Amino acid sequence: MEIYRDASRPAAERATDLLSRMTFEEKIAQIGSVWAMEILEDRKFSTNKAAVLMSNGLGQVSRAGVGTALKPAQIVEFVNDLQRFLVENTRLGIPAIVHEECLTGFMAREATIFPQIIGMASTWEPELVHRMTAAARRQMLAVGVRQGLSPVLDVARDPRW
Repeated sequence: MEIYRDASRPAAERATDLLSRMTFEEKIAQIGSVWAMEILEDRKFSTNKAAVLMSNGLGQVSRAGVGTALKPAQIVEFVNDLQRFLVENTRLGIPAIVHEECLTGFMAREATIFPQIIGMASTWEPELVHRMTAAARRQMLAVGVRQGLSPVLDVARDPRW
């Protein structure tokens, strides 16, 4: 078993071992991303496109839901095929993080759309916001999306932004 997959070893030890074995190109690939639609062909995962775009692995896949317009069962199939490709066809077999926008819930077909968080804040009902985000989380996890992007802070100091 690869040391980085051995959960009995400390995470720092596993990470150090993995990084020491990665090529420069593999490290660069881990900070890269492709849009899900770039590795689809006829609404299915394309091994040929993946072989070109992900030969050194990949850190993230963007917009598996709304970016592809796939239905939930199709997203599951896509994500499974994607992860299988990375594990079986790249030198180190590192799966990717699949992420999606979730400012108003999971942005995908057949998912629940909610008001934006800024509007929800005006309700002064934190439990309501918690239930809303928990529903979005369940919908995302059900199809293999593990990271939700939800820009809810305005931290820009320049009013033109």
